[in-house]
Amino acid sequence: MHRSWSRLSMSVICCCCVIAQLSMAAESGSIAEKKKGEHWLFVPDPKLPNVLIIGDSISIGYTLEVRKLLAGKANVFRPTSKDGKGPENCSGTTAGVQNVDRWLGNTKWAVIHFNWGLHDLKHVTKDGKPSSEESDPVQATVEQYSKNLEEIVKKLKATGAKLIFATTTPVVPGTKSPLREPEAPGKYNEAAVKIMAANGIKVNDLYGFVLPQIEKLQLPKNVHFKPEGSKALAEQVAKAIDEALSGK
Repeated sequence: MHRSWSRLSMSVICCCCVIAQLSMAAESGSIAEKKKGEHWLFVPDPKLPNVLIIGDSISIGYTLEVRKLLAGKANVFRPTSKDGKGPENCSGTTAGVQNVDRWLGNTKWAVIHFNWGLHDLKHVTKDGKPSSEESDPVQATVEQYSKNLEEIVKKLKATGAKLIFATTTPVVPGTKSPLREPEAPGKYNEAAVKIMAANGIKVNDLYGFVLPQIEKLQLPKNVHFKPEGSKALAEQVAKAIDEALSGK
């Protein structure tokens, strides 16, 4: 009986691990997130200020280009896998609350550019897997998103770094696997901007930047970007970080 229970327990554990891995798997269109290699590793210059980019796969798509654009001005980091060869997707604010201390570490950050939203507003099943069904709930409601974001902001402010919040980029109509509604980013951004205003945090409006040129920059029926879209986002992010480093 004991052996049978042990086997059952191990099976349940393995099953849970598989489900967790599936729920964190890179979505369709997330080209940069699937790429792993030595290019994520770099030797920081101790003479330069340290910059941290926290965000989902959209930020993964522009991080390396931001690093190039700020070469000689800052060391640009983002959360990575344990071996440092792959980027870590910071997912939604629920994961943010759980992991922000680890991402911040003991490094002295000059600027932190951060974003959450696209994972919070996506639909998921009861066990957290991506869903294309409107009847399934979102990962975090606007109310829960706001509560989580306020908790995260407190920890980010405690670092003494200059903070920049990037608004959530648009959702193209027809986006599924998982389902995200095109009107959702506006609601989450509105809640986030209020929190940033109350905390004196600068906002990098990537949503407003992308929306007028969404067909040019973003993939159809997807939240991810074309290569030229990620490059355009990188330029906007690098500009915001550069201004913060310059005291503007």
